[in-house]
Amino acid sequence: MLLVGNGRVFTLDDANPYLKDGAVVIDGEVIREVGPFAAMKEKYPDAEFVDAHGQLILPGFINAHTHIYSGLARGLAIKDNNPTNFFEVLDGTWWNIDRHLSIDGTKACAYATILDCIRDGVTTIFDHHASFAEIPGSLFAIKDVAKELGIRSCLCYEVSERDGEEKCDQAIKENADFITWAEQENDDMIKAMFGGHALFTISDKTFRKMVEANNGRTGFHIHVSEGMNDVWDSLQNYGCRSVERLLNNDILGPKTMLGHCIHLNGDEMDIIKETQTMAVNNPESNMGNAVGCAPVLQMLKKGILVGMGTDAYTHDMLESLKVFLIIQRHNAGLPNVAFGEALQMLLDNNRKICAKYFKKPLGVLKEGAAADVIVMDYKPFTPIDEQNLGGHMLFGLMGKNCRTTIINGKVLYKDREFVLIDEEKINAWTMEQACRLWGDLNQTTYNAADYL
Repeated sequence: MLLVGNGRVFTLDDANPYLKDGAVVIDGEVIREVGPFAAMKEKYPDAEFVDAHGQLILPGFINAHTHIYSGLARGLAIKDNNPTNFFEVLDGTWWNIDRHLSIDGTKACAYATILDCIRDGVTTIFDHHASFAEIPGSLFAIKDVAKELGIRSCLCYEVSERDGEEKCDQAIKENADFITWAEQENDDMIKAMFGGHALFTISDKTFRKMVEANNGRTGFHIHVSEGMNDVWDSLQNYGCRSVERLLNNDILGPKTMLGHCIHLNGDEMDIIKETQTMAVNNPESNMGNAVGCAPVLQMLKKGILVGMGTDAYTHDMLESLKVFLIIQRHNAGLPNVAFGEALQMLLDNNRKICAKYFKKPLGVLKEGAAADVIVMDYKPFTPIDEQNLGGHMLFGLMGKNCRTTIINGKVLYKDREFVLIDEEKINAWTMEQACRLWGDLNQTTYNAADYL
């Protein structure tokens, strides 16, 4: 049993939202009780004590859309790659990387991504993977790293015809095989969705294969209208807009999540709402790729469940939160919008998305919820309580404030040091894989020893 205390507890539970000097009691994989620090210490004298040092105790953050496969791209420059539009970004950078990504490269990406998530207080991820150099077994490789490091994950593989029918069919099979494994394991730490890349890389024939292979077992996780490529392709080749095409191919539904959704019209939003389909916004990635600002405020007004992700542009959910606020205000030309919506997406909608896949409640500190708890180093010089926590998140807190991360009742990161994780060994091996990948991409040699 663990007792995380001596800090300000923000539970995100309406029934018991804030304790100025509180504690969270963890029994195995779940939270047993939340209460005043002194009372909990007296009630559970034998519990292992995790000291919050007077700082903030919060539920772990959830990232509703990321890409592990980009984990080795930090600092990378690919020779002669100077993209001027979204397709060139995809083809010259991301598809180029995943076309060189082996199983070992995939594992290295998973190590790099998950360690950063844990450092930033992210305890649950929804990943959308691609490694067209070596597809079979790639989701299982990510699963192995996720289980080793201890993060809660929902995984899928992005089906695409961009590298031909054989690779496309391998991607479909990888999804189907992993969904079967996840069903048999029934592990609340690892779940599965059925992935798909952008619609302009998927024909109706492939959609039919995806639906048949899935057989109603889980939802789809798919990129939609991230660039105008999707809109043009759907109109020119199928006589309808992107979301209508998904509807016609039986992709939409309460467990399906649409990534990005930049270029939607009102009718498409109505379809998403009526089918109870989810969406996820990735503001920094959208700005970085110059694809536009998603109509999230309109989607939320229509009652669509829109969560927040990062698209792996960052692993810091608070960074994504801040950027969402300013891009929406800039786009609307109004300085008084998006504050409540930003917090709703990160703190409320992301846990509702999780509830479609994970059994235990996530994103909240209360009895019976998953024991995913973080401690954030933050000494405010202005008042803080449950009424204005959001303001401190948007204008003060950052992921790097994370001091301690507990996932599923296990202390993985304590006082800024990993626990029972050999970070140096992992980093050394990951560096070797990064040098191999970079060398392949640039047709040169990188020596890992030069960078360690």
